[in-house]
Amino acid sequence: MRIRPVGAHALLLDCTTPTDIPEAALVEAWRSELWRRRERGDLIAVEIVPAARTVLLDGLPDPTATARQLTRWASAVAAAATGPEHTRAAGHNADADADASASAAVNADADAADVVVPVSFDGPDLPAVADHWGVDVSAVRQRITSTRFRVAFCGFAPGFPYLTGLPAELALPRLATPRPRVPAGSVALAGPYAGIYPGASPGGWQLVGRTDLVLFDVAADPPARLNPGTTVRMVAA
Repeated sequence: MRIRPVGAHALLLDCTTPTDIPEAALVEAWRSELWRRRERGDLIAVEIVPAARTVLLDGLPDPTATARQLTRWASAVAAAATGPEHTRAAGHNADADADASASAAVNADADAADVVVPVSFDGPDLPAVADHWGVDVSAVRQRITSTRFRVAFCGFAPGFPYLTGLPAELALPRLATPRPRVPAGSVALAGPYAGIYPGASPGGWQLVGRTDLVLFDVAADPPARLNPGTTVRMVAA
């Protein structure tokens, strides 16, 4: 993990190292731990924003002091990212409380209730996805509905969740030519991610289905239905 200053009051955690831990797992472990520490008052940050390989902490009153905190927590978070057994093995760490809290944060997230998303699997790219995976259409539906997804981060459009959970070997290319309009609620795949379009927009992901679940509502608190760390199950509608 590398800590980079961003302006006067922000830090960026680069989770591309250590290389033996998947980036998505390390980002999620940091997100979980940082949100939990902010909630209990150990960390002051206006924004904690995960992305594919980084976590941004913005609105820090003292970035230098926060960087020292992050360095102290790093080994425990890395252990939590690789599994509970690694966290227990790290118990000899000088900051044993950090080890235990990082493990507790990961376990608490794992125990959270899944958001169930009803999906009609009738997307126009479903046959192409089946061909790419070397299976039939029913096997694509089965794979998606048997996967427990997690929101890694949000981006592209307000409330658009990037969902991890599919094996790396099932990564898919984006369309060579993006569609000028993708309907709201479209369930899609691209790269290693699944996603759901919260509103109508252009898009180049492979469309496999659609849902009527409202994902973004400016009048709701929070406005986004699927936030980082949320676990998701898709079921056939």
